[in-house]
Amino acid sequence: MKTTLVIPTMNEIDGMREIMPEIKKEWVDQILIVDGNSTDGTIEYAKEHGYEIMIQKTKGIGNGYREALPLIKGDIIIIFSPDGNSVPEKIPEVVEKMKEGYDLLIVSRYLQGAKSYDDDFFTKIGNKIFTTTINLLFGGRYTDSLVIFRAYKKSLINDLKIDAKHMTFEEQISIRAAQKKLKITEIPGDEPQRIGGERKIRVFKTGLTLFLEIFKNFFNPKIR
Repeated sequence: MKTTLVIPTMNEIDGMREIMPEIKKEWVDQILIVDGNSTDGTIEYAKEHGYEIMIQKTKGIGNGYREALPLIKGDIIIIFSPDGNSVPEKIPEVVEKMKEGYDLLIVSRYLQGAKSYDDDFFTKIGNKIFTTTINLLFGGRYTDSLVIFRAYKKSLINDLKIDAKHMTFEEQISIRAAQKKLKITEIPGDEPQRIGGERKIRVFKTGLTLFLEIFKNFFNPKIR
């Protein structure tokens, strides 16, 4: 079983400089940076330090993930945020847990023993509402259905017909994995505060988009 660490970036130079040196290359078989056309030196940093990088052609993090699929060598994809929100030391634990045969693993910010230090009132309540809704409508047992730090079998992208273009990508995987009753697990993992850069989430706009994704999946019999 080979693993690929996929690191999505969009103007994350501050986080890259602090976080990337903490990631040991021997932890995984491949590290692939998927960049959304950064202009702050992120691309140059990645190239200077010898990281494999793909600069996406279309906007949206979901589009970037799909464009990267032909370059991903691993059977397991681990998505890791380089902005400081994901903890590098958790990567080996994620790899070992996935070897137990799980289809999807989530590094939960809300599982007992973990905490988000980046949440504000709206994001904390929002995450709770979305996760509860997904559990009720699709039979999930998540404590954190939206977090970016997760691992899943590469084959899930095609098997679950994942087509989200933007920030609903992780949500769509959570929904459809629960619908199909796949083998899912969570491990606790803190979410430190982001390092520099600009937060990509716009609370109300992102919230509306997430709700629309839930209803699209619930009312579309072809997906179910």
